[in-house]
Amino acid sequence: MIPNAHFHKHWQRWVKTWFNQPARKERRQKKRLQKATRVAPRPVAGALKPMVKCPTFRYNMKARLGRGFTLEELKQAGINKKQARTIGISVDYRRRNKSVEALQQNVQRLKEYRSKLILFPKKLKNPRKGDASEAEMKLAKQQRGTLMPLSSKVKGEKAKKIASISADEKKYSAFRALRVARANARLVGVRAKKAKEAENR
Repeated sequence: MIPNAHFHKHWQRWVKTWFNQPARKERRQKKRLQKATRVAPRPVAGALKPMVKCPTFRYNMKARLGRGFTLEELKQAGINKKQARTIGISVDYRRRNKSVEALQQNVQRLKEYRSKLILFPKKLKNPRKGDASEAEMKLAKQQRGTLMPLSSKVKGEKAKKIASISADEKKYSAFRALRVARANARLVGVRAKKAKEAENR
C-alpha cells in the first residue's frame, strides 16, 4: 500500500477535537432548566409571536412566526401597546399590515391568548380588575415548547369537491394578474400626472 496523505509537518497541533461535546450538551440543558425556573410561571419560549407570511414570490404562500404584533393589531384586539409587553406579547412597531386577512388572524390570535392568560396580581392583597383569583393561580402551569404554534392543517376541514373548470378560468393567468396589479400600483402617480397635464391643455 502506497501512502498518499497530504499533511503539513506539524499537523497534529491543529487537530480539532470534540471531547467537550457531551459536557456542553449537559451544560446547555442545565441552563435551559435554570431559565425555566427563573421565568416560571411564564412560558419557557418567551413572548407570543404573530403569524406572518414570508416575503418574495417564492415563499409568499408559507406562514411562520414573526417578530412582533403591529400597533393596528393590538388596537383592534383592545390591548394597550405598553401593557402588551408586560403580559407576554411581543410588539413590532415597524411592521405594517398589508392584508385584512392576516390582520384578522392575528387579532383573533391575540384574543385567544388573552382569554387563556392567567394574570397574576402585583399585590395579592389588592388585586386589580382582570387579575386572576387564588383558585386560578393554583391551576397555572408553565407552558413548555412554542407558545401557540401554527397548525399546518385546519382540523376537521373536509376535502373540497373539484368543480368543472370554465373557459374563463382556463384563460386566467394568476402570474399575469399579479404583474398587472403591481404595474397599476407602481404607475398611479405617473398616470395621475399625465391626466392632470391633459386637463390643463
